[in-house]
Amino acid sequence: MSKFSLKRIKPKKGFLKNLALLKFLPRILNKKEKLFFFTFFILFIISGIALIITLWHDNTEIVPAKGGILREGVAGQPRFINPVYASSNDIDRDLVNLIYSGLFKYNSKGNIVPDLVKEYFIEEEGKIYNLILRQDALFHDGTPLTADDVMFTIETIQNPDLQSPIQTQWLDVEIEKVSDYQIRLSLKNPYPAFLETLCLKILPSHIWQDISSQNFPLCSYNFQPIGSGPFKIKTANKDKKGKITSIVLEKNNDYYGKEPYLSEISFIFFEDQNALLKAAENNIIDSLQIADSSNLKDLYKFEEYNYTLPRYYALFFNPKEKEFLTKEEVRAALTYAINKEELVNQVLQNKGEIISSPFLPDFYHFQGTTSTIKYNKEKALEILEEQDFQKQEGKLVKVKEAETMNFSKTLEYGDQGKVVEYLQECLAGLDDEIYPDKEISSYFGPKTKEAVINFQEKYADEVLSPYSLSEGTGKVGPSTRKKLNQVCVISPAENIPLELTITTSQDEMLIKTAENIKQQWEEIGLTVNIEILPITEIKQKTIKERDYESLVFGQVLGMIPDPFPFWHSSQRVYPGLNLSYYKNENVDKLLEEARTETEKEKRFEKYAEAEELLLKDSPAIFLY
Repeated sequence: MSKFSLKRIKPKKGFLKNLALLKFLPRILNKKEKLFFFTFFILFIISGIALIITLWHDNTEIVPAKGGILREGVAGQPRFINPVYASSNDIDRDLVNLIYSGLFKYNSKGNIVPDLVKEYFIEEEGKIYNLILRQDALFHDGTPLTADDVMFTIETIQNPDLQSPIQTQWLDVEIEKVSDYQIRLSLKNPYPAFLETLCLKILPSHIWQDISSQNFPLCSYNFQPIGSGPFKIKTANKDKKGKITSIVLEKNNDYYGKEPYLSEISFIFFEDQNALLKAAENNIIDSLQIADSSNLKDLYKFEEYNYTLPRYYALFFNPKEKEFLTKEEVRAALTYAINKEELVNQVLQNKGEIISSPFLPDFYHFQGTTSTIKYNKEKALEILEEQDFQKQEGKLVKVKEAETMNFSKTLEYGDQGKVVEYLQECLAGLDDEIYPDKEISSYFGPKTKEAVINFQEKYADEVLSPYSLSEGTGKVGPSTRKKLNQVCVISPAENIPLELTITTSQDEMLIKTAENIKQQWEEIGLTVNIEILPITEIKQKTIKERDYESLVFGQVLGMIPDPFPFWHSSQRVYPGLNLSYYKNENVDKLLEEARTETEKEKRFEKYAEAEELLLKDSPAIFLY
């Protein structure tokens, strides 16, 4: 008989001491119970860890670390780091937004909020704006920013000698200084989008006030700006040819607003997009903006961010430069001939949004009309044939008959006037033996009579023989007039091709767009040329002088929509932005009324009416 004994185990005091009992579990539990126990024990541990991680994540806010340098690569050159001119150049605009501060600004949600303005009051149903400025804003050189600087900036923009691209926004605005930190703005009519106009960046008057209008665009401060924004110029470097290679901005420690996280932003400028991509490949830059990122994403370790801008691209027609563009039907036919889906697919890799109107629904927030012009090559050809264009050897041409003189009355010695002058011009343009003196006097004298005799005898079979004459008479009778009307050609018969030049800037996306449109138009028989110019020439000369037949270009809209600068007939000349030289009195009236309408719904109703009329006129082809 075996012996065994039982020993009483006295539990240790406390929870942790009782855990010591777990070491006896393997002796007590069988295999199945052990399996269950350890499985659930492991699950318990895992769940506990997951719970801890979740609690940490839910109760921890990740914020950017302060410090660091961002190297931004840019294709192109800055021209004017100056609020007076910056709106016409993306590079300038980006730099101005960092270096200067404005009366108002956009917040992270795209809303307009005060910046340099501390308080503001809108009076007289939107005609008066009283602005009280904050008193802690300093320019980068330590000078306080006051009402004098605001007045100087606005008056500078209003000066026609400076030709600011935003001059039209300030034409009917009167400014009055109330005190050192208060100004009063008076509008001729209420303007709901005026708050956006007030996102104007402010120049330091103490630096610019003694610079003449002639020297203003040439001043060195356009490249060494002094503003009051979150960043200031640290260095600006140029190559031997005078081109800017880089601009380094450093944090402004005296900035009145929220302190920037970055210590420096370095803008590095490259000749073109190929050089920009090469810099990305060689880790010279940290970020870049590019329309086509398909190659970039595969080739380099870049993270991609996409965003929609209040901007559209279109092909603008200029009827002043091409007569057939004056016809609404021809413009509509050219619109029918463009497959926008193919265009967006090939140029933007389907990342763009096709549009048919300049009234962008995402930004205008109203249900506008829908264009009835959809891609239809057959319809395009049908319309062009109705406009007397014919296809000859695959090319669309307009057949022009020969234009000749039309002598209808008898002319003889002693006559004078315009018809005699036409006769002399005709005879002078024929064989030198007919009218060797080629005198154009409007008087039928001896030399003209001798020329008529020579003409009659040269064509004796047709002019003299029917009357049994052997010598010329010098009198312009029926048979002579008949022959003159045959040979006196004002302009010969010719086939005039349907030919159009597309002008655009040295931007890869716009060049591809122009090439795609050229290819599609050539498929229906157009003769298309492409003119590619530097962006500086496009803005300084081409657009200013409206020197193009058609233009592929973009237009930047405000967050508060106002189509007036782009489509009102008063904006057809520079610095207006009506690039299609468009004029429709009904559209003008609607845009004028919408501009002063304070009720949003009524304003949108007028936009919808204007949109319908504008799309019917087809002054441009709205692309994406």
